[in-house]
Amino acid sequence: MTIWTMLLFGAGIVLLIWGADLLVRGAAHLAAAAGISPLIIGLTVVAMGTSAPELAVSLQAALNGQAALTLGNVVGSNIANILLILGLVALVAPLLVAPRLLQREVPAMIAVSFLLWLLAADGAISRLDGAVLVTLLGAFLAATIWGARREQDPSLESAVRPDRSAWGLVRNVGLVIGGLILLVAGAQWLVDGAVVFARALGVSELIIGLTIVAVGTSLPEIATSVLASLRGERDIAVGNVVGSNILNLLAVLGLTALIAPEPIAVPTSALAFDLPVLVAAAVACLPIFFNGKLIARWEGGLFLGYYVAYTIYLILATTRHSALPLFSAAMLFFAIPLTVVTIAVVTVRGLHASRQPA
Repeated sequence: MTIWTMLLFGAGIVLLIWGADLLVRGAAHLAAAAGISPLIIGLTVVAMGTSAPELAVSLQAALNGQAALTLGNVVGSNIANILLILGLVALVAPLLVAPRLLQREVPAMIAVSFLLWLLAADGAISRLDGAVLVTLLGAFLAATIWGARREQDPSLESAVRPDRSAWGLVRNVGLVIGGLILLVAGAQWLVDGAVVFARALGVSELIIGLTIVAVGTSLPEIATSVLASLRGERDIAVGNVVGSNILNLLAVLGLTALIAPEPIAVPTSALAFDLPVLVAAAVACLPIFFNGKLIARWEGGLFLGYYVAYTIYLILATTRHSALPLFSAAMLFFAIPLTVVTIAVVTVRGLHASRQPA
């Protein structure tokens, strides 16, 4: 592994972030000019933009015959989006959760995560599976846009000022195109560097995809959600993560499965551990979002702690460290049950409080 490879890998991440930033800015301004609400911008336009690195990397990896990197990138990014990003952002400031997220998008994210686990049960994501995911993508986008038109609320004003001039249109379209070009170049460099890293470190492409590549391609979501939260656009912050997770599974994995020359193989380890973690993280959002319609700081810390634990487990499992059995037992018989009990108690208290007269 040469210094040039490390520089190329780092430059790939920089280009991905830069390209995603241009794409998000251009797309968000175009959406604002069309009169779309901040929540819908977060669920669709911004989510598409911040999912673009995952799509670029996954397509490049699939075309290069590195299917494990593709799957690891998508699954790892979704786990990082929930546990790492929502955890970090909630620690910065408690996040308000829009009611429609609880009613529609969060259940959709849970359902799609379960569906992926089901489709992967035979050990591969085939073209037929990809077609199913892409079809659901079309249904999701149509339902989201239709719902936005029905529920358009003039009080929901975005921080993005709409520019409906001809020059504004040209500039924003140029930002979108420039962002896409940078994304493609960055994806190529990142994938090439990731493969070299995997071979040099003696670990599987799946692990590299679940960790280094997943966090690298999730950096746009981190930056977007943190900045949106600090600027008071908390609908965009939460909507970006939920929407990005749905699009990662339906668009990124679906399109990749359709285009890839061979079915995307699902390693046994991913089927037995990583996919269940993905589903568990998605399911955990429902009670936490439901409690008080916000993500409190302690809940953000809980998410972040579980992401650290997940990463430690991957490292211990990859290196076959002697501490793995003790660590697994501590998580299985102490940390997870304690978390379940805590969330259950808070949920019951929240339900009781909501039924009390004002």
